[in-house]
Order: sequence, then structure tokens, then C-alpha cells
Amino acid sequence: MSVHAGSLEELQKTGRLLTKIASLPVVVFWDGERAYAIEDRCPHMGFPLHQGTVECGLVTCHWHHARFDLASGCTLDPFADDARGFDVAIDGDDVLVAARDTGDPVPHLRRRLEQGLEDGLTLVIAKSVLGLLDAGEEPGNIVRVGLDFGTRYRAGGWGAGLTVLVAMANMLPHLDEADQALALTHGLVFVSRDTRNQPPRFALDPLDDGVDPARLGEWYRRFVETRSSDAAERSLTTAIASGALTEVETMMFAALTDHVFIDGGHTLDFTNKAFEALGYVGADSAATVLPTLVRETTSASRSEEGGEWRNPHDLAALVRRANARIPDAWEEGVLLRRGTVFAEPQVAELGWQLLTDDPEAVVDALLGGVVQGATGEQLGRAVAYAAALRIVRFHTQNDHADWNSVHHAFTAANGLHQALVRNSTPELLRGLVHGALRVYLDRFLNVPAARLPTAESGDLADLEAWWDVQGGVNEAGAIAYGYLSDGGDPARLVATLGHALLREDCGFHWYQVVEAGVRQHAAWPAGSEEGKLVLTGIARFLAAHTPTRREISRVVDIAARLRRGEELYEDTTTSSAA
Repeated sequence: MSVHAGSLEELQKTGRLLTKIASLPVVVFWDGERAYAIEDRCPHMGFPLHQGTVECGLVTCHWHHARFDLASGCTLDPFADDARGFDVAIDGDDVLVAARDTGDPVPHLRRRLEQGLEDGLTLVIAKSVLGLLDAGEEPGNIVRVGLDFGTRYRAGGWGAGLTVLVAMANMLPHLDEADQALALTHGLVFVSRDTRNQPPRFALDPLDDGVDPARLGEWYRRFVETRSSDAAERSLTTAIASGALTEVETMMFAALTDHVFIDGGHTLDFTNKAFEALGYVGADSAATVLPTLVRETTSASRSEEGGEWRNPHDLAALVRRANARIPDAWEEGVLLRRGTVFAEPQVAELGWQLLTDDPEAVVDALLGGVVQGATGEQLGRAVAYAAALRIVRFHTQNDHADWNSVHHAFTAANGLHQALVRNSTPELLRGLVHGALRVYLDRFLNVPAARLPTAESGDLADLEAWWDVQGGVNEAGAIAYGYLSDGGDPARLVATLGHALLREDCGFHWYQVVEAGVRQHAAWPAGSEEGKLVLTGIARFLAAHTPTRREISRVVDIAARLRRGEELYEDTTTSSAA
């Protein structure tokens, strides 16, 4: 259906006509003895294109000087995104404008998302995400675009970017609907940053048929041990090609726990996130996703090589002794595990026992839980709870950088817990010893220990003030705890914490901590003291790290306002009285 925009005489005289197609402003330009119609809003920041300069078949926006082809609406400056072009017809002296049939917008928006990832354009990424969601695209398909991009364009393989993307995908069900596009944008922007100026990754093919599958796990662990990246990757790809994904997971985590707390826990968390990513892209993508972990795994630092794990206590030797005890302890608890006799209060009690100042007692308590019939999930949850308590009791007199120590223990413990939920193996149980001793090493950060919260009420609206100043750690924790103690809905607190996270220009570890906190809270029974304390720790962590410049959330807000047709260029700060 055509809209009458004005007369040909007026168009030729003034060079432009203004009209609307539905609610969308349209400008008709006269250039080179021809009429063109284009959306009258620069897609970059909404400035009216009719105020721009027209020449040589181009219109240049005067705000950021983006240039657009009058015939198609496409930009010559990718940062600006494409404008919509319209059909123009001249009927006598009448200028008629009609919308073009653009078909399904999803393929175009996916391509624009990929271009935003390629060029690091946050606004283009945000607009693409908003457009895809509005078009009915499933969030998992948007995550897939980021995963495909991140695994293809980073020679170093899996890193912080893909970890953040999966963490934010995991957070989506817990967020308010208005924050879901923001969460996806955060994850995708991090992928874009992590791949910037990186060479692409070239995968290795699996070995030819005929390899004994039983040997592949042994080979993989040997090549990780000797830091032989290519040999380890080819062993892994061959194992994946055999189709036994459970065995692949077993051998990958076994290689991680052959050494002590490698790369400060990041490698274990990365590996868990890669397996969680398969939930979004499907098990058929294992051959694309999992080998990206190999280079980081083979090059990662190993804690037994550092002095912290050797003096004043030889924790590495203690780990070796504990490793030798695990198989018998696990076998001894088999019958008890079948009867699920290890009760929930015992899981929490074990978590507190792991905070002792004696490393031998830490290991004995953990292995005692194994013998008493605790499941892998319960043991992993106990270690993660102990790590969370370090955050809850982190005293603000510590150096601010020490938050890094307690958060590493917690996020690694969460990754281990999630892996144990999927596949509890004796090799993976070794990671529990590593995690518990990592918590032990952080004991001085609870000396003195911050007091556990005792508040009996709290208003989530009061948290806002503590996100806007630095140092309100105990205050934020008390509000969160009091809110839950007064019967507040934990889902509202989780959504509030998620919103607080996504408003900031987060560091990598922030995403890890908040997502781990949400997962660990969900692992405890509803209304439990343990769940309350986990979320209290997350509130404390966020308050310690806010505020920031909040650029990403501002860009997503701009993108949403552009989709609503708001005029961002107008001065809304001047009062009518002025």
C-alpha cells in the first residue's frame, strides 16, 4: 500500500519530502534526477537523516557522519547498521512511497550479529539481539551464533568469552524478561573482545579408524601431562568421533585432576562450561566445541609447582596421599549411597568442617563424607558451600584484590559440583580434595571473619544505594539476608542481583561469581539457611565491585529506544520553564 508523500514539484524544489509508513518516519530525497526513499532515522543513534547531506547517491548523517546508499538504505560504515529503503513511484505530480517486502528478518539479523561480533560493535550486537528476540528467535539460537563464532575465531581456543556467554545463557531463566537481551549482549560482547585480533582456529582431524578406543583416554592424559597440545587434541577428537561422550568427559576431567588446581581453577570451570554449552548447540557439536579446550589445558599452570602448595605445609604431598585413599573410600560408601543415608544437614555440616585450620583435618573430613555415603553431588556441594562461606565471611579490612582469591575457589568449586552432578568418577573426586585445600589456603582472608548476618528483614529497593557507592559490602549482605529471613521470594532477589550485575561493565570474574551463586543457591532446599548465605555472599561481592561506568547497559538501552522510535538526539534535560 502506497502513501502520498507530496508533490514532485515540491520534491524537486526542496530536495526532500517527509512522510510516514505506519509509525516509521520516511524521507524522500531527490538526487541525480531521481527520487529515493529511506528511513528518516539514522540507525546508529536516531538522528533525522533529512538533516543530512545528499550527494552522489549517498546521504551522510551529520551526527556521526555515517553514510548510506539512497537506493538500498545500506550503510558504508558498518558501525551505523543499515537503514530501511522504500520504493518510490511518481504518478503525475504525486510522489508515492511504499514499504518493501523484506521477508523473514531473522537471516539478516543473524548476519548483522556476526558482523557486530567481527567488528566489536556493541550497538550492532545489541540491536541484533533485540531484533532477533522480537522476531521470535529462541535465545538458545542466539547463543549458538556466539558459540560458533567464538570456537572458530580464537586460535587459543576456549577462553573467558565463551565462558561468560554460557554463564549468561544459564542465567536467562532467572532474570526479568527486560534483562534477558542485556545478558545475551554481555556474553556476546565478551566473545567479541576475546576474539579481537586473534587468528582463527584450525582444527585437527581424528585418527583413521582402527585405533583402540580404550587407549585414547590414556593417550590424552599422557599428552596433557607432557604439554603436547597437538597430540592431545588429536587423541581427543578421535575419542569424540567414537561417539562415547561420557567416556570423553571422564578422560578430560581426569587429565585436569592429574594435577592440582590448574590455572587457579579456571581450566576446570572452562571445561564444565564447554560441556554445558553442548546443551545449547547439541551433542553433535562436541567435535567443534570440546577440542577448543586442549591448548589451554596443556599450557595451564599447575599448583603443585608453586610455593603456596609446598610451604609451610606440603599440600601437594597431602593431595597424593588423599588420591590413594579415594578409591577405597568410595567403594566403602557404595552401599550407603544406594540408600541415600547422607542427609542434607550433614552436607552443610561437612561444608563448615572444611573451614578448619588443619589441612589434614580438611582431607579427613572430606574422605569421611565419602565413606559415610555422601554422593558426588553432595560432596561437591559441601566444598562449594565452604568456598561460599569464605565470601560471606570475607572481612573488608582485607586488600580489595583478595576478593580474587575467594572467588576463584568458589567458581572452581561450582564447576566441579556441576561436573559431579553429571558424572561422578573417582578421578573427578580428586578435584574435591584440590578444591577443599584451596578453601583452606584462603583461611587468612577470614581472620578476622566478618560476622554472619543476623538481619530479620530487608527491602530489595534499599540495595540500589549500595550498588552506587563503593564499600557497602556488609550493608548489602544484611539487606539480602534480611529479605530472605523475612520470607522474601528468593527468585526476586536473584533477579535483582542479576540486574545489578548486568548494569555494570563487568570483569570476567563477576559473571562467574554471580552465575555460580545462582546455581549453588538452587542446589539447596528452598528456604534453607545455606541457600540464604550463598546469595548473601553474592550481594556482598557485587557491592564490593560496583559502580562502574555502565557503558554496555547504556548501549542496550539506546538500542531498545531506537527500536521504539524514540528521538535520542532531542534534549530532554531542559525544563519547559527554561
